[in-house]
Amino acid sequence: QVQLVESGGGLVQAGGSLRLSCAASGRTFSRYGMGWFRQAPGKEREFVAAINWSGDSTYYADSVKGRFTISRDNAKNTVTLRMNSLKPDDTAVYYCAAARSGNYYLVEYEYLYWGQGTQVTVSS
Repeated sequence: QVQLVESGGGLVQAGGSLRLSCAASGRTFSRYGMGWFRQAPGKEREFVAAINWSGDSTYYADSVKGRFTISRDNAKNTVTLRMNSLKPDDTAVYYCAAARSGNYYLVEYEYLYWGQGTQVTVSS
């Protein structure tokens, strides 16, 4: 069992930056690939970024590639999403999730554990 708690969301102007963190409980954090998803009002939840268990392999949605960076610290049981050059379209609730294995995945059903989400609002 893994419990995930996101933090770092907030209100930022377009062009600004935010750093989201996800703290995981449990001693087996390093076994899991991790992902970030987001859900904007009235839209389905969508994939943002993912990272494998060791941190040496990552994947990004086209919409955030070059602006967002995912990383992890297995010693601290944390995964981070650094978001730069934010746009109003990035406004959403951001969720971190732990995958069913040490690989990363792009679809929700491959993730077993989810955090409660953190709100990111980008003003124009």
